Amino acid sequence: MSGSKIQCSLGLIVWFFVLVVMKFTSPQQKEKKVVASISKVYPKDTEAPPGGVDDMTKLSYLHEPGVLHNLAMRYELNEIYTYTGNILIAVNPFQRLAHLYDTHMMEQYKGAAFGELSPHVFAVADVAYRAMINEGKSNSILVSGESGAGKTETTKMLMRYLAYLGGRSRVEGRTVEQQVLESNPVLEAFGNAKTIRNNNSSRFGKFVKIQFDKSGRISGAAVRTYLLERSRVCQVNDPERNYHCFYLLCAAPQEEREKYKLDSPKSFHYLNQSNCYELDGVNDAREYLATRRAMDIVGISEDEQEAIFRVVAAILHLGNVNFAKGVEIDSSAIKDDKSRFHLKMTAELLRCDAQKLEDAVIKRVMVTPEEVITRTLDPVAAVGSRDALAKTLLSLV
Repeated sequence: MSGSKIQCSLGLIVWFFVLVVMKFTSPQQKEKKVVASISKVYPKDTEAPPGGVDDMTKLSYLHEPGVLHNLAMRYELNEIYTYTGNILIAVNPFQRLAHLYDTHMMEQYKGAAFGELSPHVFAVADVAYRAMINEGKSNSILVSGESGAGKTETTKMLMRYLAYLGGRSRVEGRTVEQQVLESNPVLEAFGNAKTIRNNNSSRFGKFVKIQFDKSGRISGAAVRTYLLERSRVCQVNDPERNYHCFYLLCAAPQEEREKYKLDSPKSFHYLNQSNCYELDGVNDAREYLATRRAMDIVGISEDEQEAIFRVVAAILHLGNVNFAKGVEIDSSAIKDDKSRFHLKMTAELLRCDAQKLEDAVIKRVMVTPEEVITRTLDPVAAVGSRDALAKTLLSLV
């Protein structure tokens, strides 16, 4: 074999970017040649240090194999952050690195010039904060990446650092930064789920707006969510999970579960489509209590919390309502006593009339300029109507 072969690996991605000529010879066959296209050959940066560079604008060649090779070399040294100009690239370490985000580290990056210290998410937050204070203009930080890249955790770190810089402004006995930080577990409970790639994957978009006063203190905040993956409510692939809130409520204290008539997640159709009910290292009972505490801190009243979890429980019961063929053609009816029980519980939790809820699911109303037409649905269409209601209910939580 002649020629050269260079391999760069990052995770499961493998790049072979130099392959010139390979010769295979044997007594039984003639010599063969495989020639690679010159467009697939990339020059190597011979001046790059063995451990890579902390800013990839320093590379002689900023092509894709060179970028991946640099990130791989730094990753092997536990350097998960790398700059490309004023852009920060983070490679998910898939482990907790608490020492990178403690108060001492925040103090180090506070007021430091960009690029003066090692690449870090705190440096990006600090330069945005300083520019806002010095120029009097709003700033935005965009966090993007594929599923499992670490967007949720990175956003948490950004919010923690900004709360550290602009904290200690109080509203009704609670600091605003506390409310900002505690919004994360609440949003995660109702918008995050386990996927194949990530145990805590955000299934929605999030826009966080933090407001500062003239002295640089946090004076208010708003969180807007959009594009919730509503289809997950009714259909879950194995070995993924539905949204965390369903499992947290099923692990709530006994009196809570009795009030909502809840049992194991295995007993609910919207959850038992997958064999995954628990997450490694996560106690759903403790997470439920932590979520309730976080809701207290962000200012959600007891009555509002009660209403929210009543809707979550109602969705679980609604998923267990099944249908059979009705008396009329293309009509449906509640299948059995078990389905009737879950329908009744759904109505009680939503505080509506059970008969009207049944009619809403198994019938369709069409309004025309001349009249209002009501038609019955067959069992398959009724299931679709049931699932549509469940998805709408979660989006309203």
